[in-house]
Amino acid sequence: GTFHFWSNILDMCRLRKTITQISEFLLNCFVRSPSWQHWLSLPLSLLFLLAMGANATLLITIRLEASLHEPMYYLLSILSTLDIVLCLTVIPKVLLVFWFDLRPISFSACFLQMFIMNNFLPMESCTFLVMAYDRYVAICHPLRYSSIITDQFVVKASIFIVARNTLLTAPIPILSAQLHYCGSNIIENCICANLSVSKLSCDNVILNKIYQLIVAWTLLGSDLILIFLSYSFILRAVMKLKAKGAAVKALSTCGSHFILILFFSTILLVFIFTHMAKKKVSHDVPVLLNVLHHVIPAALNPIVYGVRTKEIKQAIWRLLRKGQ
Repeated sequence: GTFHFWSNILDMCRLRKTITQISEFLLNCFVRSPSWQHWLSLPLSLLFLLAMGANATLLITIRLEASLHEPMYYLLSILSTLDIVLCLTVIPKVLLVFWFDLRPISFSACFLQMFIMNNFLPMESCTFLVMAYDRYVAICHPLRYSSIITDQFVVKASIFIVARNTLLTAPIPILSAQLHYCGSNIIENCICANLSVSKLSCDNVILNKIYQLIVAWTLLGSDLILIFLSYSFILRAVMKLKAKGAAVKALSTCGSHFILILFFSTILLVFIFTHMAKKKVSHDVPVLLNVLHHVIPAALNPIVYGVRTKEIKQAIWRLLRKGQ
């Protein structure tokens, strides 16, 4: 009896030691299809470089070109900044895992990544909402545009974007960081997604799951509904425009916005539904979509705006000519 008692005590000490020793997680990207890493590493690297280069070009052009110092382009700058931060938070680490198998990530780095992802994605959808409102005012109330959409409006919108999303999403990583991690430290994901991390905990994570679900649907859901409402008003106003050229110009500006919003929300919805239908699709599909969602919109945003907005295209050409 005494022997069993002491061996139990020793086992508990060993267990405590292992509990306190878990100071990092291991990212295990594609559990079912490890070969994905090889053929994804090159396209992902190219997409990352494209996203960084295109967004940096857009930001520099808007900064240096006086004709682009207008609210509409300031909102574009906000979008580009969010894209760069999101990309830098997620993709370099994923590429380190793909190229060099550097899977460990420290607790603090993991929860910082979780905070930025949970905060900046809704910030992006909120920026799309402000841009939709900007286009709505420009097309439905053109005479009042310059008095409503001012530099001050952009400052207030930016404060709202940061405050709303930080206050509502900060509890997600905080709740996750306060859990006890005493079992496996292998995250079956390429990134520190809240649900992938929290399921490694020995505690009850129901509060985590419910809170994340409510916040995600409230923030992204309300943004998307309001965005689609704005565009339905815009379409109605455009249909009433008598001048053919005016209607085409209005639709072309909104078209670029709409393409990106549609893309942003489609990847997000596909990701959510594949997550729900886990039984039917491979576990690796949502993992892949989650990674792509941090890089494809970031690469597309500046390109779609750069190609479709005449003013930006002209400004880039002017800067290139100056540089020669």
